[in-house]
Amino acid sequence: MHYEGDIIRPPSEADSILLQVTVGCSHNKCTFCPTYKNKRFKIKDDAIIEADLDFAARYCQRLTRLFLCDGDALIIPQKRLVAILQAIRKKLPWVRRISSYANTKGIRMKTEEELTELKELGLTLLYMGLESGDDQTLAEIKKGADAARMIECGKKVKKLGMKLSITVLLGIAGDDPAKSLAHARATGEVLSAIDPDFVGALTIMVVPGTPLYEAQRRGEWHLPEPLEMLAELREMIAHTNLSSGLFYANHASNYLPIKARLPKDKAATLALIDQALAGQVRLKPEYMRAL
Repeated sequence: MHYEGDIIRPPSEADSILLQVTVGCSHNKCTFCPTYKNKRFKIKDDAIIEADLDFAARYCQRLTRLFLCDGDALIIPQKRLVAILQAIRKKLPWVRRISSYANTKGIRMKTEEELTELKELGLTLLYMGLESGDDQTLAEIKKGADAARMIECGKKVKKLGMKLSITVLLGIAGDDPAKSLAHARATGEVLSAIDPDFVGALTIMVVPGTPLYEAQRRGEWHLPEPLEMLAELREMIAHTNLSSGLFYANHASNYLPIKARLPKDKAATLALIDQALAGQVRLKPEYMRAL
């Protein structure tokens, strides 16, 4: 397979064919994200994508899922993206699910008819980075969208019957207790409004070379303590009402692994967090955390 730079994919795509159709991220301004800082965004040449599909047809016949890399494949113009999906169907007929990252820019660019066309061609799961439902926090991390736009785009995806997985980020609002809890509450409210199929809560890890790292170095932003981020997670879950979604906080970055079906497991999950806050459940040690 032809890859340019490091390839990033969601944890749930560990056993997927990773087809790189774009390089980098078309937004690439988020203050906390180091992933694509050294990549200039572009759509890969059709000939390279075709060659990768030929490779996958020979060597990836046991893999039934495919993930479109890099940061936001949905940004690809409709005609070209349709051609890619048609080629996947032709060359890899055993693939049962295709997924991609998607930001609000890409979702808004596609009409409902275009998204339906993509879904019918196999693109049935989108991963959207919400990070926060708090407008002040979203502006500070330069996410490029406010809460209203996040809700608009999330509902648009769900309305068309596509699966939606949303990522949120614990600790991103900093160590001010008022801002931290406002971020948590607002995030829960936005998640409730969208009602995604999956929520993945990650815990912020400040990476050298990012604007957030520089702000921390200058003393303008401070990382919350582990228990403060755990309290934030509790507040977020308390304000999240899903019809039947899975809420994960079991990423390698998290201090307390959680997997809960909401609303069924909500009370038990809040009780577990309360036990951890009281020191009755051990948190993951710092050396075991990772991006």
